[in-house]
Amino acid sequence: MNKRHFLGTATLAGLLPAIHASAAEPTRKSPGLLTVSGAIAKSNRGPVDPALDQLMAKHGVKFDKAYVFDSEALRRLPVVRIKPTLEYDAKAHSLAGPLLTSVVEAAGVAGDAMLALRAVDGYVVPLRMADARSYRMIVATEIDGAPLALGGLGPQWAIYEADTLAAFKDKPLKERFALCPWGLYSIEVTRG
Repeated sequence: MNKRHFLGTATLAGLLPAIHASAAEPTRKSPGLLTVSGAIAKSNRGPVDPALDQLMAKHGVKFDKAYVFDSEALRRLPVVRIKPTLEYDAKAHSLAGPLLTSVVEAAGVAGDAMLALRAVDGYVVPLRMADARSYRMIVATEIDGAPLALGGLGPQWAIYEADTLAAFKDKPLKERFALCPWGLYSIEVTRG
C-alpha cells in the first residue's frame, strides 16, 4: 500500500499550512478546485510544483502563475441555472454555477482568448472565449440542487444548455456535449 494512504486527517491538516506557505499561496478555507493559468492578469499562486501538483504534472500543465478558485470563490460569482437533457440518462437536469466567461474574467482575462478546458481524466477541450460566451457555458458546481461530486461529474463541469442552442439541439444526444468536460480542474488561457 502506498504510504500516502497512512496519513491521518490530523497529520494532513497539519501539513496544509506548510504546503500553502511554501507555494506562496494565500490561505484558503477550502481546497483549490479550479486553476486558471496562462494569459491572465491576476494570480494568487506561483508556478506548478511537480512534486505537489501531481495531476498537473502528469497532464503536462505548466505555468509560472495562476489563479486558483476554491468553492467559496466560485460561489461568490453570479449563479446561472440551466436545464439541459443529459446524454447519460436522457433526462433534463437542473445545473447551476457561474458563467465560464465570468470565471476567466475574474482571473483577469479580457477580450477574446483561446481556452483549453482540462478534465481530471486528461480530456482537453479547445474553446474560443467567444463560443463560451455565445453558448452561455457555465462552470456547473451543482446538479439538481446538490453539489457535483468528484468521482461523478464534478466537482465542476463546463456545460451549456444544448437543448436550446442551434448548434447542438438537432444533434443526437450523444453528440451534443463534446465541448463539455466534466471533472474540470484546469483552464489554460492563450491570446486568441
